[in-house]
Amino acid sequence: MAGQCAVVRPDIVRKHELMTEDPFVFLRGTFYRWFQLWPSVCKSLAHAPTVLAVGDLHVENFGTWRDVEGRLVWGINDVDEACELPYTHDIVRLATSAILATRHGQFSLGARAACDAILYGYCRARDRGGRPVVLAERRRWLRQIALNKLRDPVTYWPKFDALRTATGSIPHQILRASLPDPALPYRVVRRVAGMGSLGRPRVVALATWGGARIAREAKAWLPSAAFWATGRKSTVPMGPTLLQRAVRVPDPMFKIRDGWIVRRLAPDCSRIELADLPGVRDEERLLAMMGWETANLHLGSHGVGIRADLRTRPRRWLEQAARAMTDVVESEWLEWSRR
Repeated sequence: MAGQCAVVRPDIVRKHELMTEDPFVFLRGTFYRWFQLWPSVCKSLAHAPTVLAVGDLHVENFGTWRDVEGRLVWGINDVDEACELPYTHDIVRLATSAILATRHGQFSLGARAACDAILYGYCRARDRGGRPVVLAERRRWLRQIALNKLRDPVTYWPKFDALRTATGSIPHQILRASLPDPALPYRVVRRVAGMGSLGRPRVVALATWGGARIAREAKAWLPSAAFWATGRKSTVPMGPTLLQRAVRVPDPMFKIRDGWIVRRLAPDCSRIELADLPGVRDEERLLAMMGWETANLHLGSHGVGIRADLRTRPRRWLEQAARAMTDVVESEWLEWSRR
């Protein structure tokens, strides 16, 4: 990271503190280590057909945005680590995160049921050619999850108002260009968010337009840790290509410009954390939709032979791989926590 951008050192310290909390948080913060381990732990999956993949996929890598028609859309909302990987990688990482969330009290669904739900959703989307998850007439149950009371504007905006004003290098030109009126006055605050991206510069422009609050976030872009782990070089963001090719209704406010990832932030346009989910929810159905959305993105890589490869896999291949990776992550977390 330090070789790519100006590192925010206090955020790195914070990241290391958070990583001791539990293995699920550790998983989110250590994609670079996961990428080193998974080819040896899941040898039979490491040579599966390759797709343009999400990379750092997990159950908290989903959120909502508004499309050009103003409709609410749900799906994967972080493609910072996008790169070419076996299709099995994203599925195993998603399933591993679900098992970790269950083992540490954030999900109640068992490992087998979670893996079956994810794979069911993935295969069903592939068989049907995928479909974007637009929360208009359909998916009312998912809309209720996405718009629960924890994402109410009354509680959302005061959190930003409490942030300290940003200093130092700020991409003002990029932030202004993202606003509905470049002449709008705005305040820039420093935001600490996410896990894997902690340490990168991240700022938010806060403004009022039309009598209501708006926000634009700019976060430093880095190449995927997969390139670091394999010694390859990358100067071109692969996230935009992944999103462009996917079966997807795009977020018109998502851009990568001059080394910055820019997006709109709002109560209904942000990542959904496990803590934000309502206490009563259909976890099996939710994980199946996560599997479906994963396939939506993989479908952008045409003709790679995924359906044929899936037919060769033993019945419980995903559960076995996810359990193995879960054990490895927990072992790594214990070692980290004892330092």
